[in-house]
Amino acid sequence: MIELRGVSFAYREGEPDAVHALRNLDLEIEPGRLTAVIGHNGSGKSTLVKLLTAVLYPTEGEIRVDGVPVSHETRWDVRNNVSVVFQDPDDQLVMNRVADDVAFGPENLGLPREEIAERVESALEAMGLADLSERIVDDLSLGQKQRIAIAGALAMRPRYLILDEPTSLLPAVAAERLMQTARELNRREGMGVIHVTHSMPDAALFDRVVVLDAGRLVMDGTPAEVFRRADELRSIGLDVPLAAGLAYRLRSRGISLEGDVLTDADLRTAIAALPGSAGDSG
Repeated sequence: MIELRGVSFAYREGEPDAVHALRNLDLEIEPGRLTAVIGHNGSGKSTLVKLLTAVLYPTEGEIRVDGVPVSHETRWDVRNNVSVVFQDPDDQLVMNRVADDVAFGPENLGLPREEIAERVESALEAMGLADLSERIVDDLSLGQKQRIAIAGALAMRPRYLILDEPTSLLPAVAAERLMQTARELNRREGMGVIHVTHSMPDAALFDRVVVLDAGRLVMDGTPAEVFRRADELRSIGLDVPLAAGLAYRLRSRGISLEGDVLTDADLRTAIAALPGSAGDSG
């Protein structure tokens, strides 16, 4: 489990122009769950990612990853358990050949050559990239590069995979495929996936949604629980998935829709169940 207890972080701490990015944050993230973290720009999402991967350390409070306190001394232990995939894959792809890039992390762990080869092969197969292992990274599409970045993270065999805005630069089809991959990794590997995103439809597909605003935790619950609070979300600069917003407006006009409405399919089902609709069998 990832545990944050009273965590605060300030850039340029102690200076007159200090920026308080996180404030007294208490949060637990369970292994094996799909957790989305949402918030507008400046809410603290990027700082949280850097703290969870031991790039930064709390100004106040403590972070533990599976019981290990996050500190400069334990940073490599933490990074063995927590891998991150960034928004732009070019920021983290460092080798020319696909297989060499996926091997980069395990090589830095000093693992035996045979184990590195096995991890690379397994990670590439998991991402459907086995046939690209000898390709030059720069010759690939953005979506393929993003999958290579994830393969590199998987080769580290982490307990937790952080996806930091990974779909924002991708076309819709590639973004949807990436989210399907994240859910499949969670199901098959038992890997905890933490998806930091501006995309409300993406967040709606996860088990849990954590909402940050001005460095504070302001909401935490299932997608249905969080996106029901449409007015509160809009007051902090966020929206809700289109289907959830439509359902909210219909309910505010006295139309009683059954069930949780988060996706287009949910909305069609709820409308079809209304008395007098074409889908109503009563």
